[in-house]
Amino acid sequence: MDGQSSSHTWLPWQLVDSAFPTGGFAHSWGLEAAWQQGEVPDADALRDFVRAAIWQTALGSLPFLNAAFDAPARLAELDALDDAFLTSAVANRASRQQGRTLLATAARVWPTRELLALETEQRSLATHVAPLSGALFRAMKLPRDTAQRIVLYLAVRGVLSAAVRLGVAGSYEAQSLQAAVSSDLDAAMIRAAHLTERDAAQPAPLIDVWQGAHDRLYSRLFQS
Repeated sequence: MDGQSSSHTWLPWQLVDSAFPTGGFAHSWGLEAAWQQGEVPDADALRDFVRAAIWQTALGSLPFLNAAFDAPARLAELDALDDAFLTSAVANRASRQQGRTLLATAARVWPTRELLALETEQRSLATHVAPLSGALFRAMKLPRDTAQRIVLYLAVRGVLSAAVRLGVAGSYEAQSLQAAVSSDLDAAMIRAAHLTERDAAQPAPLIDVWQGAHDRLYSRLFQS
């Protein structure tokens, strides 16, 4: 894509940069509801929440990303399966919003034939972010393991960014926590590297419950 190759060094950095508008900062991944209900009162509880979010992403999202990356022609099928998999209305809605935003941004920044075709195809889909990311990053010629790392990293960054804005943790504390969970990210990468949609699971059901409670909060900063 326009001078880029699979060995391009800078593209992943741009995709994970906070200036790249993917819509992720509109979501707390259930943290806001958990915090308001007193379930994440301190740094130790936040660390547990972040670790749960890592495994929820690794086992609930990467299987769909992997399958779509390996077989982008199956995107419509995998999108429908992910739609059925995400039974929480709030999590389902957030996934669709982020998928559409990610693709729309990428297609405008890099208007290649592949991405424009993908943008046209998604109009008939729910456009869930996990399978969409797989097909999109494949079209952008990113390595498969880089695509997996981007999704895991964005999950951690999203939770910790929400924690800072909610006042659960300070900026330095959040950065220390992000460094502390690097081994969890490595373990999740190894565990989920070859999973497919048949292996998808929700290992942190409480996160799903908290996300589902988000719309019932009296006041909220985030969409989920």
